[in-house]
Amino acid sequence: MYIYNTLSRQKEKLIPSQDKDIRMYCCGVTVYDKCHIGHARSLYLFDIITRYLRHRGYNVKFIRNITDVDDKIIKKANEQNKSFDEVVKENITLYEKDLERLDISKADCEPRATENINDMITHIEGLIDRGYAYEVDGDVYFCVRKFKQYGSLSGQSIEKMLEAVRIELDSRKRDPLDFALWKKAKAGEPFWDSPWGKGRPGWHIECSVMSRKFLKTDTLDIHAGGRDLIFPHHENEIAQAEALTGKQFARYWMHNGLLTINGQKMSKSLGNFITIEEAVKRYSADNIKLFFISSHYASDIDFTDDKLNEAQKQRRAFGEFFNKVHTWQKMDNQPMEASDKDIAKVDDIVRMFYDAMDDDFNTPAALGAMFKLIDIGARFISANKKDAFIYVYDKITIFFDILGLTMPQELDIPDEVKDMIRERQQAKKQKDFVKADAIRERIQQQFGLSVIDTAGGGVVFTRRMDIE
Repeated sequence: MYIYNTLSRQKEKLIPSQDKDIRMYCCGVTVYDKCHIGHARSLYLFDIITRYLRHRGYNVKFIRNITDVDDKIIKKANEQNKSFDEVVKENITLYEKDLERLDISKADCEPRATENINDMITHIEGLIDRGYAYEVDGDVYFCVRKFKQYGSLSGQSIEKMLEAVRIELDSRKRDPLDFALWKKAKAGEPFWDSPWGKGRPGWHIECSVMSRKFLKTDTLDIHAGGRDLIFPHHENEIAQAEALTGKQFARYWMHNGLLTINGQKMSKSLGNFITIEEAVKRYSADNIKLFFISSHYASDIDFTDDKLNEAQKQRRAFGEFFNKVHTWQKMDNQPMEASDKDIAKVDDIVRMFYDAMDDDFNTPAALGAMFKLIDIGARFISANKKDAFIYVYDKITIFFDILGLTMPQELDIPDEVKDMIRERQQAKKQKDFVKADAIRERIQQQFGLSVIDTAGGGVVFTRRMDIE
């Protein structure tokens, strides 16, 4: 397997540090508001990556944090005249409901920042002892210039970063680039006791600490997150961790691309802010997922109605194939034997799926292989080659599970329809095609089932309304 490593800026062969064990960390949500469709993309994509790695035989330990102390949370609590704890509790509940709506697995552990404050304090003390951090009147800052590798992930020089920094005339920092490890508590803010007085951790420190703590290692195999986190968040994580341990913090860095809405950045002021709850109601979880995997995880994507409608068509195509398989098995169809050549064709397409996923999780190419599978599977159904189309069905089922897609429900074929099909088959034998067509039309009108004839006089059904 090969993955693109942001740190080296090239694809690299995936080689875990220990046998088949992969220790993977992903930056999670900040619980100050409802999760939006951009969060959904990151949550889903790294769920797929975890699923696929496990499918390929890797033992993945996956940690995703929850940021539950932050300036945004404090601001929201003040705006809503609620306690800090109330805002956090409400939004963690909403986040967990969003995971359920999207049918996305929880990580193996989802630690909260506020439950690991003491570990962060210990880490900060270690940085001070090593001369990488300093305290000023209750605030603690990291010395960026002392960490010589700073900028290696984002590829920015110190000079370039300095151009983007707003220099505060009254700043107590020794250098404008230095960032906060610990913040002195202000009136009305949540706080914890520390050697520097009452305060709270900076945003960046939590990920450096919790990733190492819960993965039980100083060097992660994979660190993941959105591309917008590369600088300064992930850059700061590296500095904080490596300055303390002297070891490489993460061997592979993976970043998903950003999401826009109709070509614009998502913003409540623009009226294009779409929560996960709203998106699932409007488009369905599977349509959203198919839209996401139609682009490579590292690519930026634009969320539009046209693209979601295309995803819905893709979902229908899969649903119609599953309908054909399920209903063939419920009818009195006579199977024909598949040849070794038929099975070999399927295996060739299956390899395309794995080759695509092994190449930096190329889901668009993997999805293309899946459509090739259902196309050839549909031809096997038409030819009544049961062994072959069941083989296709089994492979597609595995791929659906890897991609976290929902298997369509089986169609219920009433006994009355089965009787009508027998009557239709008799009419066809008697060459009464007018009657046969009339029965087909009656089945469509009364039961919403489309009848599809197969070789040897068999039939299968589809019903599009079942997969809208």
